[in-house]
This record gives sequence, structure tokens and C-alpha cells, in this order.
Amino acid sequence: MLTAIIHGLVLAFGLILPLGVQNVFVFNQGITQPNFIRALPVIITASLCDTLLITLAILGVSIIVFGNPIIKLSILLIGIGFLIYMGYLTWKSKPNHQGSEEKALSPKKQMAFAASVSLLNPHAIMDTIGVIGTSSLSYSGTDKLLFALSCIFVSWIWFFGLAFIGRMTGKFFDSQRFIIILNKISAIIMWCTAIYLATTL
Repeated sequence: MLTAIIHGLVLAFGLILPLGVQNVFVFNQGITQPNFIRALPVIITASLCDTLLITLAILGVSIIVFGNPIIKLSILLIGIGFLIYMGYLTWKSKPNHQGSEEKALSPKKQMAFAASVSLLNPHAIMDTIGVIGTSSLSYSGTDKLLFALSCIFVSWIWFFGLAFIGRMTGKFFDSQRFIIILNKISAIIMWCTAIYLATTL
């Protein structure tokens, strides 16, 4: 029982730690939103999407995806196109000069973008379904449930913490130049991810 919990915590933390598209977006919203409460839509949406992916993975979808090369190829192609497009938009985006209230994304846009970078990111899907789904096969019953809950717990704590760190960073480095640089870094990460995924085709 304890082994399943520790395994879930360590594995999920290892998968979510790298600075990827999803993490950069949540962090960015922590900076641009006028207060932490306004960043809750992106935090909750990203956490719910991870919860959905982890649940599907452990319920056995990993066997279906990795057993069907057409489904796997389709996910990769859609994801690569999405990352290239999102990278372009992010690179071109500039902070609004009329104040943080207007340059921050609305709750609806936060939720839409967060869902997109979570559910249409093939790297996250392959990690979640492939690694977590496969790892869960060594457990059954209560242990499998505890393993799943541990992985989900890490996602929720991580996104809340990431947005909070972004908020604190925004207080000390509240400048349009900082946001522009962050957007450029985010775009480069998206393009690098797309290139990496293209090499796996």
C-alpha cells in the first residue's frame, strides 16, 4: 500500500517537473493575472485535464492507444501542428499597455488554452498514458486506487504551486519586458517539443 503511494508520488512528480508547454502557460498566467484568485481557472482546468488523462490511463486506455499505430500517429500529427501554431501566437503576443486587467486572459480563454495545451499535447499524453498507465499494471484493487490518487494529488499541488510562484515572480519583476521574454521562451519550448515529436514519427 505504502509502496503504491510513494511510487505514484515520485513518478508523477518526475513526469510533471520538466518545463513544458503546460507548465509555462500556468506559470505565465500566474504572472499576468492581477491576483492569484484570477488564475484559478487555468489551475483548475490544467489539474482536471491531468486527472482525466491519469484516470483514462489507469483504466486501460494505454493498451488501446499503443496497440493502434493509426491512433498514435493521429495524436502525434495533431499535437505537432497545434504546438507549431501555439508557438507562433505566443511569439507574436505582446503585453497590453493599458494595464494588467486587460492584458490578462479572461477565465474562458484561460480554460480553453489550458485544456488545449493539456489534452492536445501528445508529449503529455504519451507520458501520462504510456508511463503512468503502464506502471499501474503492476497494481490491483486498493493499491491501484492509491497509486492513481497519488499521481492526481501531485498534479493539483504542482499547478497551484506553479501559479503561486508565477504570481510572486510577477510582483518582483512586473515589467512588460519580462512577459515578452517569457513568451519567447514559451514559444521556443513549444517549437522544440514539436521538433522532438516529429523525430519520433
